[in-house]
Amino acid sequence: MRQWTRKNSLSGPKLRSEMDGHEASVLRSLVASVLGMLEDRAAQTPHDDLAELTGLRTGNPTPPDVPALARLLPDFHRPDGDGNTHPDDTSGDLNGALRSLHEPGIIDAKLAAGAVILRTVPEDGGKVVLNPEQAEAWLYGLNDVRLALGTTLGIDADTPDTLDSEDPRAPHLDVYHWLTWMQDSLVQALMP
Repeated sequence: MRQWTRKNSLSGPKLRSEMDGHEASVLRSLVASVLGMLEDRAAQTPHDDLAELTGLRTGNPTPPDVPALARLLPDFHRPDGDGNTHPDDTSGDLNGALRSLHEPGIIDAKLAAGAVILRTVPEDGGKVVLNPEQAEAWLYGLNDVRLALGTTLGIDADTPDTLDSEDPRAPHLDVYHWLTWMQDSLVQALMP
């Protein structure tokens, strides 16, 4: 993939890059995987009689079991620093209520961002041209893919930049770094 560039045109700024067919295929596959997890999560929303009566859309009140999905949809409230739960701790109830109210909208936004990437990446590679709104969606979507992949690979602050070639995560870490570079390049191009 080439570095993102910004060009001004009569119809407004455009952000441009180019990727080969393999890169396009990898990116499309990763985005589709994340969207699939999010769609599955949305489909697992339990029936809510009150939501049906009021027309208020609700989501699943329980946190996701899949670590990558839990990273994309974290709790809204975390206990204080000691990490110990206290008998009068109601954070689980609070998180369930907040999750139920806000998760559908969060999932919708993540699905929309991923859909923009899938619509704008040429299936066989080639030029990618984005307007600023599409570029913002790319940033959100790339971040979701990076978070999901990083969680799956167990990437943290102590993970080295390269892994031993025998480590099964090594090729995937390269993809993670490529996504990071792509996101950073797009941020730089978006800056005036």
